[in-house]
Amino acid sequence: MFDFKYYTPTKVVFGKNTESKVADLIKEFGGTKVLIHYGGGSVVRSGLLKRVTDTLDQAGISYVTLGGAVPNPHLGLVYEGIELCKKEKVDFLLGVGGGSAIDSAKAIGYGVANEGDVWDFYDYKRKAEGCLPLGVILTIAATGSEMSDSSVITKEEGLIKRGYSSDYSRPKFAIMNPELTMTLPDYQTACGCTDIMMHTMERYFTNGGNMEITDALAEGLLRTVKKNALILCKDPKNYEARAEVMWAGSLAHNGLTGCGNDGGDWMTHKLEHELGGLYDVAHGAGLAAIWGNWARYVYKDCLPRFKRFALNVMDIEESGSDEEIALKGIEAVEEFYRSIGMPTNLRELGVNPTEEELALMAKKCALGVGGEMGSAKVLNEEAMLSIYRASM
Repeated sequence: MFDFKYYTPTKVVFGKNTESKVADLIKEFGGTKVLIHYGGGSVVRSGLLKRVTDTLDQAGISYVTLGGAVPNPHLGLVYEGIELCKKEKVDFLLGVGGGSAIDSAKAIGYGVANEGDVWDFYDYKRKAEGCLPLGVILTIAATGSEMSDSSVITKEEGLIKRGYSSDYSRPKFAIMNPELTMTLPDYQTACGCTDIMMHTMERYFTNGGNMEITDALAEGLLRTVKKNALILCKDPKNYEARAEVMWAGSLAHNGLTGCGNDGGDWMTHKLEHELGGLYDVAHGAGLAAIWGNWARYVYKDCLPRFKRFALNVMDIEESGSDEEIALKGIEAVEEFYRSIGMPTNLRELGVNPTEEELALMAKKCALGVGGEMGSAKVLNEEAMLSIYRASM
């Protein structure tokens, strides 16, 4: 195992009707003028936005609103939010929605707290020295942004999707009411479950350090999401299953399942970022379309981990060679994806890149990671292109 730092300062308020506590939480963390940042019309149609604004009105907390955050949130809206916050002298951000609204709010927070172009952080040109404090009301269990240090933004010019991580952006509080996720389309629920599992799998498939307790936590989380994703396919209003998945989403990306290892592999995410940037696909679906072929490309270099995963997560019988067991585990993951309506290749995802577009994605991916990256197996541009081709 490796030495590690585990830092999770976010106050979690979990359960039914917890959104009613938002004003008290904002006051607790010093907010006096709030930007409420949200995504599409579902927050409005469900009445959640009005319940939030009514609560702030009753508490005497001033606010302005900014909607429009989309999947693969856009840099242009981030710039708009930064200017609005400066104009209105906002001192606290409230992201209402899923990962897109939260990630966009984090980027706005960086832009308000730091001079210069906020994209510099996502382009790895400099590091943030602060972030406007923010809280979260979560409506989609997926990205784990409600407890993580990371956010992902898409720059419209050049269709570049990049992530940036800093402890400054960890939310002060996260309100998590599983009931708020019950109106999600089945596809979004499945995408969320896939993303949650992938955040754990990225940290699990590593050649750099392991801890037995961390592995047990990761494996338990993966089994729990698998089980409850299947329940939600048949019973989307099941509160207990919604609650299990929502809490798993936070634990999958707050650093817990990476304690003691080298930080994880993350190449499936990096490969998907180029898909999301170029084709604007749902993040979870893009991950599912890539993962199987990434796994087949790297598994021999990380065979003990793939064997353990097959046995402990995918319930593969221990018969045959280690390679055979590992490959059965990979196949079982793809069967699970299909069972919840996720794609397992690019055509099922609904995109059909040309050879030139595949090469462009590989080039941009390599540039984005500084040439090469990976823990299960280090991948360069040629390897990235091979995985994209195999995913066709």
